[in-house]
Amino acid sequence: MLNYLQHQKWMNYALELANRAGEAGEIPVGAVIIDPKGDLIAVGENRKERDKDPTAHAEVIAIRAASEHLHSWRLLHCSLYVTLEPCPMCAGAIIHARLGTIIYGVDDTKTGAIRTVINIPDHLVSNHRLQVLGGIMESACREQLQKWFLLHRQHQK
Repeated sequence: MLNYLQHQKWMNYALELANRAGEAGEIPVGAVIIDPKGDLIAVGENRKERDKDPTAHAEVIAIRAASEHLHSWRLLHCSLYVTLEPCPMCAGAIIHARLGTIIYGVDDTKTGAIRTVINIPDHLVSNHRLQVLGGIMESACREQLQKWFLLHRQHQK
């Protein structure tokens, strides 16, 4: 199991990816996937607007890249780091990919599907159980999102 310093390292990387997404006009969410040895195998950042694709969430992009890297849809024992609690679509993809652990930064009080609004991983409908760690670098993740939405709303006026 990774320690807190390792969690910080990977969440910082996810925050960098989220920043890139935000600079490109996307909601700033970033994701990284590491293998059981602790090596980086995939990254993702929100690309819905750029790709004109409603499924282009950071988590889905990272899962696709990790599956390609491993030549398997089963991401057993891999860990996903993401700056914002996944939505229902991403939670479903996480379950179907058989990820071992999800580590996320800040709760999503509108669409969080890991622990906040609904709990897909622990629901009876879930055919896979995974470890969940929330609140890793929560303040930094929250601040990044709040700043982006504040600037985004100011530009819309």
